Amino acid sequence: MTVMTERKKLERYMKMAMSFAMRGTGTVSPNPRVGCVIVDEKDGDRLVSWGYHRRFGGAHAEVEALRRAGEYASGCTAYVNLEPCRHTGKTPPCADALIESGIAKVIVGMRDPNPCVAGGGIEALERAGIEVVTGVLEEECRWLNRGFIRAMTMGRPWVTVKAAIALDGRMALENGDSAWISSSESRKRAHLMRAENDAIMVGVGTVLSDDPRLTVRDVDGSSPVKVIVDRDLSTPEEARVLDEGKCVFFTGPSPDEGKVEALIKKGAKVIKQKEDSGAYIPMDALLSELCALGVNQIMVEGGSKLIGSLIKAGSVDEYSLFIAPKFLGRGIGISDSLSFSHMDDTISMKNLRVRKIGDDIWFEGVPSCSPDL
Repeated sequence: MTVMTERKKLERYMKMAMSFAMRGTGTVSPNPRVGCVIVDEKDGDRLVSWGYHRRFGGAHAEVEALRRAGEYASGCTAYVNLEPCRHTGKTPPCADALIESGIAKVIVGMRDPNPCVAGGGIEALERAGIEVVTGVLEEECRWLNRGFIRAMTMGRPWVTVKAAIALDGRMALENGDSAWISSSESRKRAHLMRAENDAIMVGVGTVLSDDPRLTVRDVDGSSPVKVIVDRDLSTPEEARVLDEGKCVFFTGPSPDEGKVEALIKKGAKVIKQKEDSGAYIPMDALLSELCALGVNQIMVEGGSKLIGSLIKAGSVDEYSLFIAPKFLGRGIGISDSLSFSHMDDTISMKNLRVRKIGDDIWFEGVPSCSPDL
């Protein structure tokens, strides 16, 4: 087999492992998304088994694949997008399970950034005489678990700002009306994005003006945790965002306790700011709290004030903008709270992806200042 053919084979099965890993989206956080396929290279690269991490606290991908393979796993090759764990958490170490199964080779997409693993799984496999190949489609594997990497290395979630805007960068008219800027196709894609994130965040201004539900609708997927930045707890008890639970409110250090109790009775969690920092809640502290709650990825659908606060804190990792072919004129822009004196200070993008969706243009990009994965 040529080097090129061998590489294509490694990438083909790693892509398969990643596709299984994606099935755990929305149910495995704060754990990473992991998939595993087992291949018999002695029998024409026959797919023997597969598995993926289905839910937090459940069996890991390698264990599920090994159970399905049974005795046929011996002598085979396992492909896994993330280094097998070596520590005992809610489940036993996956590296030990691979060793005990008689697996002959393990292909790893990326090393685990979790300090509890950090190369230990690979070392255990190699000590047991198992051949290990690392770094197969590593960039893609890292992107797949970008939220987990942020949580492990920076103690905060991966933050995506999602917005529907017009050609002139406006999110709403001067009177605040923002209904149906984007096409129905864009709105459907936005709901899929909600299902791909652990949480969705807005400011109280959005709650008061739009009374959103912030749920996943018209597509398959679970609704994420709803995060409301509401310093003075101005959200009314009848707000639709409270209808289906899973709400977390971030408020000032001394909110009205009557309002706090009312929200708690509605099933919400209220997190008070530890210190009074003025009119705004510090984004770094908020994101750290969310990470501690198990949020690896969060999508921000708030207004310009909330988005501006995140940008100023250097906490935005990705933009997903649906640009409609229309002009709104005077109105509310996505970055009205930002001001720059020099072009060198402005925010530029990398890793650009631009596609047409319905009548809109869907722009995705990572700020150049965002830390590398």
